[in-house]
Amino acid sequence: MITIKNKSALQKMATAGQKLSGIFKELPLVIVDGVSTAEIDAFIARQLTSLEMVSRTKGYMGYRHVSCISVNDEVVHGVPHKDTVVRVGDLVKVDICASWKNYCADMARCFFVGEPRDPRAIELVKVTQQALDKGIEQAQVGKRLSDISHAIQQEIERHGYGVVRDFAGHGIGKQMHEDPELLNYGKPGRGAVLQAGMTFAIEPMVTQGGYAVFVTHDGWTVKTEDASLAAHIEDTVAITHEGPKILTRS
Repeated sequence: MITIKNKSALQKMATAGQKLSGIFKELPLVIVDGVSTAEIDAFIARQLTSLEMVSRTKGYMGYRHVSCISVNDEVVHGVPHKDTVVRVGDLVKVDICASWKNYCADMARCFFVGEPRDPRAIELVKVTQQALDKGIEQAQVGKRLSDISHAIQQEIERHGYGVVRDFAGHGIGKQMHEDPELLNYGKPGRGAVLQAGMTFAIEPMVTQGGYAVFVTHDGWTVKTEDASLAAHIEDTVAITHEGPKILTRS
């Protein structure tokens, strides 16, 4: 049951995406040495309020924050905390889903605090972005859902990185998570035929080492089992007859 959005719905999602993109442009000035992830989350909360947006993570299954902030070997769903302080060299991933006039956009980006502690981290983030772009290229009318998944996996593994299996992208619209699940790996030519009006949150999660992950004691934060660095980048994308439209990029 993949929902098809009409022109009005797509416009609202596009507005939500542009508003989120604006917040992300300000984050490099916020994510600095010595700031806590709770302070970053509080900044995002203020920005969402000023933009008349509604967080879709706060209150979701008891989650109490407007963002997920994952540091270094944390892959996704990092819980903001006043005792988690970022330092020079850290790789910080910020993930925000919020709605405007009841329609959602979901977006994640990677940030370095000063110079990365591990110089290889720069390539990790670059490859994650490339994998996302390769996946988006397949978001075309008439393609199959797994064509996106396969393109992402091919790009990641071509560079020798791990593709996280336990978490995936998803459909998005009035709800943060809609059908279908969109894996970051798989064989091409499978799954639903893509149609204009479908919208997806496409989000490769990539590790420097093995792809095995675990959820920590807080019940949310996902870390790599081998403590290797991880990257996560996400965009909300609409399928159109003119090709994929990325709603969360300026």
